[in-house]
Amino acid sequence: MRTDNTPPDIPPDEAPEALQPPGIELHSIDYVPATERHGKVSHLGAIWFVSNINLTAMATGITALSIGAGLTWTIIATVIGSLFGTFFMAFHSAQGPQLGLPQLVQSRPQFGYLGAAVTVWVFALANYIAYNTSDAILSGDAFNALFGIDTNIGYFLAAAVAALVALYGYHWIHRINRWLTWPLLAVMVLLTIAALVTVDVPDGAYALGEFRAAPFMTVFVILAGFQLGWAPYVSDYSRYLPAQVGVRSTFWWTYLSSAISGLWVFVIGSISSAVAGPDATPVQAFKAVGDSLFPGFGWIAVFALLIGLLSVMAINQYGGMMSMISIRDSIKPVQPSRRIRAIGIGAMFLVVWAIAQFVGVERFNLFYGNVLIFLAYLFTPWTAINLVDYFFVRRGLYSIREMFSPNGIYGRWGWRGQTAYLGTLAVMAPFMVTTPFTGPAATALGGVDYSMFIGLPVAGLLYLWLSRGIDLAAERRIVEAEGLLTGVH
Repeated sequence: MRTDNTPPDIPPDEAPEALQPPGIELHSIDYVPATERHGKVSHLGAIWFVSNINLTAMATGITALSIGAGLTWTIIATVIGSLFGTFFMAFHSAQGPQLGLPQLVQSRPQFGYLGAAVTVWVFALANYIAYNTSDAILSGDAFNALFGIDTNIGYFLAAAVAALVALYGYHWIHRINRWLTWPLLAVMVLLTIAALVTVDVPDGAYALGEFRAAPFMTVFVILAGFQLGWAPYVSDYSRYLPAQVGVRSTFWWTYLSSAISGLWVFVIGSISSAVAGPDATPVQAFKAVGDSLFPGFGWIAVFALLIGLLSVMAINQYGGMMSMISIRDSIKPVQPSRRIRAIGIGAMFLVVWAIAQFVGVERFNLFYGNVLIFLAYLFTPWTAINLVDYFFVRRGLYSIREMFSPNGIYGRWGWRGQTAYLGTLAVMAPFMVTTPFTGPAATALGGVDYSMFIGLPVAGLLYLWLSRGIDLAAERRIVEAEGLLTGVH
């Protein structure tokens, strides 16, 4: 068995590079060999704490309050939904060090070499583009509010900075988030004091009021969907960690960091909306709350949240680029290079700008609310299938070489994963509650959205049942012969 983590017949585009200098990242969707693994698992704490402290994440609280559950019930649903969604997201993060691959490539064993591209397309269109569009709208509005710059120019400035960071890649994204941790933490502490102490919250805002299941569950789905939105690319930011890093430590550094910061900004966002009123844009709401502490702090707070947004825009552009390369690689293998990464980032830049022009800041809350709900529906069956395969079916034992083979052991279409995914969406549809469509089962249940609680067990159990015919013993012999460090540990 080889022990250097370099199988001799990995395709040329997967061959390990020399240890990279601290410049532009060379890898894209290819395997990160043991010689290039580095970093501490605690570094995940900074990236997932900071990634929620930005204008878009704060605006999630505003969107949640607009559903109509009332402030206190919105906060309760926010806490439960966020903790629920982060649980699954953190388990995906634990896959990165074990496999050394971006998250979506890891879908090939379940969905097939070509079949995974269909799922990748869904995530590329519904996740990266949607979140980047939301980021674009708010970054343009923030530049306008802070500097009087036209919103279009503001977006181009924000996207250009984010694109540069995304081009430099993994190492610089981690580094910048570590730099931002303490300044953004200080801003959040002051914003919290302003939101809880100095602002005039409308009378009765914190009254428990009548419990209404329909808006409560919609808020739950929105917040769970926000955290699940990280799932398709969360392990992209743990894949350079040494393979010996365990599942437990990776899970907790991701879960606690993302859950704490997420809950914090969601709740402050909801309170800010209650103070500023339903007609205020997110930027106006946060500025008003900040200025209640002392004049000028609103400007500082929005500027800090804009800096946080630039960081998360880089993460989203990086993830979108990885998704596009994954799709391209499923059709024709690609050679990892700076050029292909730059092309992917540029494509994301232009597509997002065009959609942002159509939506506009005036329709942000409606657009963003629907984005979060539909993302929750799309990610629910995928997350169950991927995690069940990793932890219960194959137990982390995968052939890296075979993932990049069009005619490998995982097949071209992965009928088990496709059947479980599409079948679960069909089962979930009657329970969905959206602006354009409410399923008959949801209507009969008073408009309450239980689709996520239906989809998770259906997808997981159906995939587990369909996987009974996989020859796991034969797969494990191939994995052992390859000699890479994979497996749950």
